[in-house]
Amino acid sequence: MSNPRVAIVGATGAVGRVALQILEERGFAMDALRLTASHRSVGKTMIYKGQEITIEATTAELLAECDLAFVSANDDISQEIGVLGPQQGCVVIDDSGVWRMDPSVPLVVPEINADDVDGHKGLLAIPNCSTTPLAMTLAALGAKNPIKRVIASTYQSVSGTGSAAVAELNTQAAQVLAGEPTTAESYPHQIAFNVLPHIGSLKEDGYYSEEVKMRQETQKILHRPDIAISTTCVRVPVPISHSEAVNIEFERPMDPDEARELLAAFPGIVVVDDPANAKYPMPIDAAGTDETYVGRIRKDSSHPNGLALWIVSDNLRKGAATNAIQIAEEVAKRGAWLRERV
Repeated sequence: MSNPRVAIVGATGAVGRVALQILEERGFAMDALRLTASHRSVGKTMIYKGQEITIEATTAELLAECDLAFVSANDDISQEIGVLGPQQGCVVIDDSGVWRMDPSVPLVVPEINADDVDGHKGLLAIPNCSTTPLAMTLAALGAKNPIKRVIASTYQSVSGTGSAAVAELNTQAAQVLAGEPTTAESYPHQIAFNVLPHIGSLKEDGYYSEEVKMRQETQKILHRPDIAISTTCVRVPVPISHSEAVNIEFERPMDPDEARELLAAFPGIVVVDDPANAKYPMPIDAAGTDETYVGRIRKDSSHPNGLALWIVSDNLRKGAATNAIQIAEEVAKRGAWLRERV
């Protein structure tokens, strides 16, 4: 059987560029690779395995010539391609928030719910970059001791907003150190040397949309709508990797040593937990890797059935591009294409 013909929609963005890198790193077998982006980038080139690939416009004709499309673009593009791709026989794996909570669209973290791939109708979604490491940690522990309640506070890097936000952080940091005034464009306030408890749009209940996503998406991935989840999402002046401080209430007590064993045995999780020697997960160590790192694992002093812990993961890789490509690998392994290929 032939290998899939693949498109990356939004190839020039932060996640698209990382997806191109990860396809090469993982040796994803393809018969063709097409790159698309906005009209501003059409005609430019990008390099894959030493070869120049010309960036094209995203058209129905292009999608009809592909078996698989990774989409990391704005919501309007995701909405359009999520419908158009399957109509053209192309499986779409989407990185936006447009399709995640659609009951007909599988929301997949392969280490947790790979079997959900079997139910796709041509469109699959990957979770928000802050959801994935939390869901993996909860899946590892909840399989042994059912989870009742989760409190999570995130410390999210600026690359989650995009390349322009990373550039803005660098510019503002230099301006502050030089004693110059700063200008905020990517955020409502200066992000350099500051933290913003504001990600997304404010909802009527006082939560921002990023916080709502984490709750709803985690419940969907785990098939546990009954888990009580409350989050506070904070943007911090870090280029890459999201961090999370998490308190988990179980049905019964869980010993930290048992938690370490369960986490270490779970695919994609690495335990870094030696606080006496200042060893714990940090964003600079997670950046450029595909693992979810967990440390500071301890009893929650406020609840007999609780644990407190710290999670760090590269938001561009496992939080986005790597997870998407892992889903594609599941589609390929299961032969879950929309058209016959010989």
